[in-house]
Amino acid sequence: MSTLRPALLTDHYELTMVSAALKDGTADRRCVFEVFTRRLPSGRRYGVVGGTARLIEMIRDFRFDEAEIDFLRRTGVVDEAAAAWLADYRFTGDIDGYAEGELFFPGSPILTVSGGFAECVVLETLALSVLNHDSAVAAAAARMVTAARGRALIEMGSRRAHEESAVAAARAAYLAGFRFTSNLAAGARYGIPTAGTAAHAFTLLHDDERAAFASQVATLGKDTTLLVDTYDISQGIRNAIAVAGPELRAVRIDSGDLAVIAQQSRELLDSLGATETKIIVSGDLDEYSIAALAAEPVDMYGAGTAVVTGSGAPTAGLVYKLVEVEGRPVVKRSEHKATIGGRKVAVRRHKPTGTATEEIIVPQGVPDRQPNDRMLQRSYVVDGEPVALPTLDQSREHLRECLISIPWEGLKLSAGDPAVPVTVVPAS
Repeated sequence: MSTLRPALLTDHYELTMVSAALKDGTADRRCVFEVFTRRLPSGRRYGVVGGTARLIEMIRDFRFDEAEIDFLRRTGVVDEAAAAWLADYRFTGDIDGYAEGELFFPGSPILTVSGGFAECVVLETLALSVLNHDSAVAAAAARMVTAARGRALIEMGSRRAHEESAVAAARAAYLAGFRFTSNLAAGARYGIPTAGTAAHAFTLLHDDERAAFASQVATLGKDTTLLVDTYDISQGIRNAIAVAGPELRAVRIDSGDLAVIAQQSRELLDSLGATETKIIVSGDLDEYSIAALAAEPVDMYGAGTAVVTGSGAPTAGLVYKLVEVEGRPVVKRSEHKATIGGRKVAVRRHKPTGTATEEIIVPQGVPDRQPNDRMLQRSYVVDGEPVALPTLDQSREHLRECLISIPWEGLKLSAGDPAVPVTVVPAS
């Protein structure tokens, strides 16, 4: 378990602003910050909100202890006034946002943080760290789930990530529709079903492959998965069935031309009477290689590096920007980084059939509701108190329904326009 506390995720420049704002009297000005992205990663047609529940729990526990404050004072990060303020810090504002598992697009106000300037600004790095990571993994995982066409996926990327990121990635992948994770910490913390096989090292440990398989079956029974590509795959399959019999649950293949090998392995298993033995493939799979295996006799995919690193997009590109001060909209005019002032309200517009057609964003106003509109924001924190959060399984189901609602073109892996166009209605 990592010893890093949420408060230490605060960035130096955030505390610089807090110190200055406390000194000039602006620290308590009522402000609104929004989290959004200006653009989706290249080739993506939608984003997936991930990590919101984790973030709200971390904000609930966001405190500066004596040792942390002493470090900040000793190193000159804060002055005495700011140190005293941090000692009493409790977030007392409001947080609203899109449901975890919701799809988002450029400009979508996926999180809105309201309160005094200082109490909101110290949450910027924490919010972006959690949401950028989990949303990136969830979006990549959702694309893999779509490519798998109903076949199961297991997340197995812990060895390619920081130890805490690995647990968060397993959660985000499960949110997106993965069925299992190999990460036991994620299983214990979030109730995600776990699964896994022995590694090549176990086979190499034994005098021969049959001895390794016999040991695994003797310990776990025939309802296990044997890794058959340590030496020769065809012989590995023969050895697996010779040891376990045709009732063996599954074999796993982790190398080679998986399209060809999967077909050959299915034929060999069937010829040995193991018609119900499943084939699991792994080995640097991403959404594209999974899609390429759609016509092959594969029963489950194991994804590792690609899913925990966002499959080429390790961040969702989310930013945390001040949009309102004391009810007055404020805007940033920097080239290519301009913002739209004012607190936003968003709805997703649908056909009567349920297909999403447009996302409407209204700054400083109320959208003109139509019969099939769905409001996108919900309350997460009210006056500093978290409200009841959906369970991970409820958020997982929400994402599944969202993916069903977008036009089929939006599920393509090829580059294209966002799955749902976004319209910003001018403030009245």
